[in-house]
Amino acid sequence: MDKQSVHGMWSSRTAFILAAAGSAVGLGNIWRFPYLASDNGGGAFVLVYLACIALIGLPILFAEVLIGRHGRQSPINTLLNLARETGHSKAWSVIGMMGMASAILILSFYSVVAGWTMHYGWLYLVQLFGGAGIEDGPATFGGLLGDAKTLLFWHSVFMVLTIGVVALGVEKGLERAVKLLMPALFLMLILLVIYGVRTGHFGAAVEFLFTPDFSKINENVVLAALGQAFFSLSLGLAGMMAYGAYLPRDVSIPQAGVSIALMDTAVALLAGLAIFPIVFAFNLDPAGGGPGLIFTVLPMAFSDMWGGALYGLAFFLLLMFAAWTSSISLLEPPTAYLVERTPLTRRSASILAGVLVWAIGLLSLLGFNVWSEVRIGGRDLQGAIEFVASDVMLPLGGLLVSLYAGWVLDAKLTRKELPQLSDGLYTAWRWSVRVVAPLLVLFVLSQKFAG
Repeated sequence: MDKQSVHGMWSSRTAFILAAAGSAVGLGNIWRFPYLASDNGGGAFVLVYLACIALIGLPILFAEVLIGRHGRQSPINTLLNLARETGHSKAWSVIGMMGMASAILILSFYSVVAGWTMHYGWLYLVQLFGGAGIEDGPATFGGLLGDAKTLLFWHSVFMVLTIGVVALGVEKGLERAVKLLMPALFLMLILLVIYGVRTGHFGAAVEFLFTPDFSKINENVVLAALGQAFFSLSLGLAGMMAYGAYLPRDVSIPQAGVSIALMDTAVALLAGLAIFPIVFAFNLDPAGGGPGLIFTVLPMAFSDMWGGALYGLAFFLLLMFAAWTSSISLLEPPTAYLVERTPLTRRSASILAGVLVWAIGLLSLLGFNVWSEVRIGGRDLQGAIEFVASDVMLPLGGLLVSLYAGWVLDAKLTRKELPQLSDGLYTAWRWSVRVVAPLLVLFVLSQKFAG
């Protein structure tokens, strides 16, 4: 008899795909992907990114979901129970511990960045009602980063929204939220792309994103593309493992996984097609924009557009929705673990986990102003936290998941979780998680630390 999760179950395959895609689709697609593409050669980066999704992202995604579905508990307890069932070392539960720690650290600075999107949305809402517009993008963004009180307010508001959804549980909270937010996100994104087509510079954006200059493919581009693949698909964070625990037995993991990857990649590419036509239309430089591309370059274009305030509001509302769908998946693993291991109710557990994340987020927040002189390894506090969590812990967690699913778990167990794959495709998946993905991740990690 199939085990059931104490936290609830997704009501359908569609609910799981929307939730998992919501976890994957976030600021990584709409904020991070465009500036990484602009800084790493446009089409060259996109090509390597797609290869990383196919060769590494999908196999590890299948592995995380199948482990979660088999265990039906929070990632740490799932791995501990698997150790008891199979006789393997309990030390493998470090995968769940590392994933949960990564999720907490990433959500801590992710919430701060999401707060930026809420602040900008507020500025454009005020402008719609007669307030002053954003005339100087860099000055506005610099002023926001220097204002600790404003950053604290929006960081707190965003964490309250995230805690509110997770506290309601799987079906009443997570599922209802993504069923509303994901369609709204796609609708707004498509409307923004339509506007990009009307600027007359859509062709330039298509060429920039889809015409690869192979001479620009180097170690840095590969590093950026692999990191984005992990960040975008929420791999190594335990979120997919947690969501897999609520997946009904009759849902095909490969079909759902491919749907999630396609939706995630589509949003990233659509975001580029929405942003770069505007960048080119106003003769702005798409290269070197860095993380501030969305917050410094685009507002300068919005200020010269007819209806720029309404467009700006829609754009930053889109960013906030994307951040929200991802943040609930990051808070779910620690919440589920606390519910299983303590007498706390889900509501209390979500509040406790959320307050912990909020407190850690103060480091990133104050690192932009009060503690701006503090440097760790040449990085500000937010940059240091992001490096440890995103650049080290995510790929390392993905590597361990791959090794565990490929070399430790019995083939009969993984085959049982992937019955829809033909023998040939199952062999290809197993070969990928055992050999291809680990070698590529090790290579990229070695290059990162060598550099």
